[in-house]
Amino acid sequence: MTAIETQVQYGSYMTSEQVYMTQEDDWDRDLLLDPAWEKQQRKTFTAWCNSHLRKAGTQIENIEEDFRNGLKLMLLLEVISGERLPKPDKGKMRFHKIANVNKALDFICSKGVKLVSIGAEEIVDGNVKMTLGMIWTIILRFAIQDISVEETSAKEGLLLWCQRKTAPYRNVNVQNFHISWKDGLALCALIHRHRPDLIDYSKLRKDDPMGNLNTAFEVAEKYLDIPKMLDAEDIVNTPKPDEKAIMTYVSCFYHAFAGAEQAETAANRICKVLAVNQENEKLMEEYEKLASELLEWIRRTIPWLENRVAEQTMRAMQQKLEDFRDYRRVHKPPKVQEKCQLEINFNTLQTKLRLSNRPAFMPSEGKMVSDIANAWKGLEQVEKGYEEWLLTEIRRLERLDHLAEKFKQKSSLHESWTSGKVELLSMKDYESASLMEIRALMRKHEAFESDLAAHQDRVEQIAAIAQELNELDYHDAVTINARCQGICDQWDNLGTLTQKRRDSLERVEKLWETIDQLYLEFAKRAAPFNNWMDGAMEDLQDMFIVHSIEEIQSLITAHDQFKATLPEADKERVATMGIQNEIVKIAQTYGIKLSGVNPYTNLSPQDITDKWDAVKHLVPLRDQMLQEEVARQQSNERLRRQFAAQANIIGPWIQTKMEEISHVSVDIAGSLEEQMSNLKQYEQNIINYKCNIDKLEGDHQLSQESLIFDNKHTNYTMEHVRVGWEQLLTTIARTINEVENQILTRDAKGISQEQLNEFRASFNHFDRKRNGMMDPDDFRACLISMGYDLGEVEFARIMTLVDSNNTGVVTFQAFIDFMTRETAETDTADQVMASFKILASDKTYITVEELRRELPPEQADYCISRMTSYIGSGAPPGALDYISFSSALYGESDL
Repeated sequence: MTAIETQVQYGSYMTSEQVYMTQEDDWDRDLLLDPAWEKQQRKTFTAWCNSHLRKAGTQIENIEEDFRNGLKLMLLLEVISGERLPKPDKGKMRFHKIANVNKALDFICSKGVKLVSIGAEEIVDGNVKMTLGMIWTIILRFAIQDISVEETSAKEGLLLWCQRKTAPYRNVNVQNFHISWKDGLALCALIHRHRPDLIDYSKLRKDDPMGNLNTAFEVAEKYLDIPKMLDAEDIVNTPKPDEKAIMTYVSCFYHAFAGAEQAETAANRICKVLAVNQENEKLMEEYEKLASELLEWIRRTIPWLENRVAEQTMRAMQQKLEDFRDYRRVHKPPKVQEKCQLEINFNTLQTKLRLSNRPAFMPSEGKMVSDIANAWKGLEQVEKGYEEWLLTEIRRLERLDHLAEKFKQKSSLHESWTSGKVELLSMKDYESASLMEIRALMRKHEAFESDLAAHQDRVEQIAAIAQELNELDYHDAVTINARCQGICDQWDNLGTLTQKRRDSLERVEKLWETIDQLYLEFAKRAAPFNNWMDGAMEDLQDMFIVHSIEEIQSLITAHDQFKATLPEADKERVATMGIQNEIVKIAQTYGIKLSGVNPYTNLSPQDITDKWDAVKHLVPLRDQMLQEEVARQQSNERLRRQFAAQANIIGPWIQTKMEEISHVSVDIAGSLEEQMSNLKQYEQNIINYKCNIDKLEGDHQLSQESLIFDNKHTNYTMEHVRVGWEQLLTTIARTINEVENQILTRDAKGISQEQLNEFRASFNHFDRKRNGMMDPDDFRACLISMGYDLGEVEFARIMTLVDSNNTGVVTFQAFIDFMTRETAETDTADQVMASFKILASDKTYITVEELRRELPPEQADYCISRMTSYIGSGAPPGALDYISFSSALYGESDL
């Protein structure tokens, strides 16, 4: 800093430079010859010199005598400047003294002070006024000149400092350095302002100047190490106290208190920086912990979802589905919130680090937000595949159970039909039969062959069902295969036995001629009719599975068509029974004794009647089953419509809220706090809407319990609604976090609401897609519109600041950070280092005792635990390196 040149003229004893003296009126000049003035200066200047000389172990008694040889004058200058003067002459001759005084005066001139009419001879001769003028020059240069308060310095700076410190006190109005101090209240106010424990200001009285002044002098000397430089009587009894004496004494208070304020400011700065660092470290630890827990949960959950080992029963698979529902309803939602909160914490931490000029936080390897997002994406992919697999397996098991039951039913009917057939075909009753009996056996065998051919379809159906069960991996396929193989082997054996019996009957057929045509006709008509009734009974008892009203209506239509054939079947039954009646009539007419058994068939009229009655009994039972299924499908249709009605409302509602939140985030109407209030209201409305989602979940569960897997009344599935709901919660949370970060940026960097609105308006104008992001071309156009002269190199540099991850877009937060980056006032490593230097009394190291004395316990312990030992020379044991610690706080290399 350029030294202020000071002139002192002994003849008038006034400095000519207005930097020290504001004005001198005629009344002031008249006081120059006042003995009281000289007495005050002599006492004040003597005390001031002794306050410094005692640091060198000496003092003066008579100001005009003790400086005559120049030795103590040179010593005084060395003490107050901290510099070494040339070696003094040791002789006691006059020219030795003049030489020493000239060395002192030359040193004063070297500090930018112009001495006028002050020579070494006058000082050596003991000229009081010249000596006092020289001391005043020294005081101005070394005690007052460097005082600076709000762009004012020297006398004006000292006066402004006094005014600021005493402004709150009653009966104190400091306007100058003479009569404003006569009542002593200004001095007491200065002491009380900085050390309220030393003076009870409320007990002071304006009408007791002597008491006030003596109180101030005594307290300053005893507790502040400021010597008594004035007498209360001289000040009170003088119309206008000497201004230089008052300035000299008051400057001692400034230096005493300014040092304490500087240390306090330095300590406060360090505490602030350390508090920010501790908070950031806490946020980092919380992020690491939450990220580890979330990743561990994902790691444990994915193997469970990847397990595709199917259960063998429907009950077990439905339990798996229920477990999966619990996972979606109970276990996953809190993790969705944790993931969202983790992203919010990460963004908030990075914003705070950026605002406090700290390096960006880099999580541990594998715990970046992108790593968590990728792990979450993998979880959702596995989760989707797991749900599809569950539903597919349930359908498969449902199909398997239906096929297995159908296989058992058809197998039981077939085994019932084949029961005894092997023994019947193995009989040799034709060897002893009569002609009629042989012919009857032949016809009976023909009827059996017809029946056997009719049952061929049933055997093929049984084999086809068994094959499908094997293809669908039925759990009891071994039993099914064994039974199917037995049926097929038995069928092949029946075919072989049938052919052998026919051959035997044909060999003896020529021996027999009489045939009972009526028995044969009855057998031929009864057999297909009986087979038709067997088929009808099988169809009427056939199990069915449908998933819609259309399918059950199709079955009802088929059943109605079957019922329409019953009159024709009844005619066939009457015709068949008419043949038997004709046989009986002929036998009665010609007196033929009947055996009561038709030789060509095992079917009796009673069998036909019983089966016909059974068919008529099964028809209404089939009607009832179909109607019950209609009711079930209608109930399912109601569930579909009920779910669709809610889903068609909730789906658009979620989309509308997403659009409204997007509009709020880009709206410049109102302050950030108003936007935050609107977003909080949206968040509360969304939370209140959760009950509708839960109700929809309930309807979805009812649908799944009823095995309803499709819904033509809506395009929204429960999965769509869940994903939309989770995206809505994440979007509102992220938007609130963005506005919070904007508020943090605005408050930390001093941006007004008008500036923020202007930035928002410029951003919105060039955000052509209205998605809260600008591409590089739009961003360049925006900067040009705001007055930036951009070259390719400069624009590339700016893009590295606003798009450090090379995403190809510029967000509003990055735009705000760029617009405010260069004007922000933030703490730096140099500022913190300078603060530590003050606490360490300008040393390059600091001790544990100094840290504990100047800082609060928590911040002191924090520094001690993290500072490294000082490795330089001349330091006491345990000294700490605050320079490398300050650099480490901001991620810089050691100085």
